[in-house]
Amino acid sequence: MGATTYRLMSGFAESGEAAFDEMTARPKIVFSSTLDEPLTWANSRLVQGDAVEAVRELKEDGGVSMATVGSLSVCRSLLEAGLVDRLRLVVFPVITGSSGRERIYDGYPDVALKLVDSTTLHGRRQLLEYVPTVLSEPPGSDQPMVSPVEPA
Repeated sequence: MGATTYRLMSGFAESGEAAFDEMTARPKIVFSSTLDEPLTWANSRLVQGDAVEAVRELKEDGGVSMATVGSLSVCRSLLEAGLVDRLRLVVFPVITGSSGRERIYDGYPDVALKLVDSTTLHGRRQLLEYVPTVLSEPPGSDQPMVSPVEPA
């Protein structure tokens, strides 16, 4: 996660939010040039260098399953570098036309998504899991369409 996500989530954890107990127990890597050691949230490690290089090294070492939480800029840089194996999106059935503040995928590359899993959460929200492929050219009629795979 990046610094903004760390500040938000560690604040929830420190306030005693029970939903964050499991996350507090897990090892976390925080990519930031603005935070300093020691990080106060248990099991958090600060990496002040390049997130792409750090994740590339962790993947090459193997044996560690990783996931990002929030941190749009970290996710974008990892996706652009081809380091994302799965992309999980949660679809909330709400349209925030007048109250929406930002389009969260502005600045992302064009990405083809192959659906590999889906789950309904609490009877409304959809958790969709995709294998992403960063496109070398803008999607168009000359580029083959990516057909979603039905989950087993």
